[in-house]
Amino acid sequence: MQVKLLRYTPEPEKTVAMSARLCYSPIGAAELEENITDEQAGRLVRKLIDMGHFSTLEHVVFTFAVEGVSRVLTHQLVRHRIASYSQQSQRYVKEHDFETIMPPSIAAKPEPKAKFEELAAQIRSLYTEWTEAGIPAEDARYILPNAAETKIVITMNVRSLYNFFRLRCCTRAQWEIRALAEKMLTEVRLVAPVLFEKAGPSCVTDGICTEGEMTCGRLAALQSKAAREQEELCRKI
Repeated sequence: MQVKLLRYTPEPEKTVAMSARLCYSPIGAAELEENITDEQAGRLVRKLIDMGHFSTLEHVVFTFAVEGVSRVLTHQLVRHRIASYSQQSQRYVKEHDFETIMPPSIAAKPEPKAKFEELAAQIRSLYTEWTEAGIPAEDARYILPNAAETKIVITMNVRSLYNFFRLRCCTRAQWEIRALAEKMLTEVRLVAPVLFEKAGPSCVTDGICTEGEMTCGRLAALQSKAAREQEELCRKI
């Protein structure tokens, strides 16, 4: 899986801070932006996030190029509706030599792995046979598997990304989309560390598990770690 941050709103944290200040200022956005320092922007962004005032986060967008993922992943991804997607077309791009994404649980077992690869080879052969016989690619693609590799461009604003990371960085999320979310979070933190310092699954960001009884144990581990750190701090005092 390859994830690359292609574009993003320039000076994202200043953009959010300027947008928030405008709501309470008699002067215009351009003048406000000139007068905001990086330090002031950082403080205001942290305050907005702590207070849950996320509307100004929508003014900042990030665009990612994603390759080496399956259609299983993209079927889940497009459920995040406040976003824009451009996906490689199986109607116009010939799939005679399509690659597959194999789940680790299958790759770890020799017999299932061999059968997976055999079936993919059979589908490639049949797809080629049909297209060479004059069946349009848009119809031949009906036999292509969910495992077929695809490429997609994703654009989301910061508020949508927070929701995406909250749900998909959870250890109970499906393994492939969780890997995507973790890579995307790493990318945005490199260019907007203040904006995303509290992004992630709810157990990390809010100290709660939204999965209820279906917990993975991460929250308990985090709470235990926090308790040990507090105990150590008390000893030092």
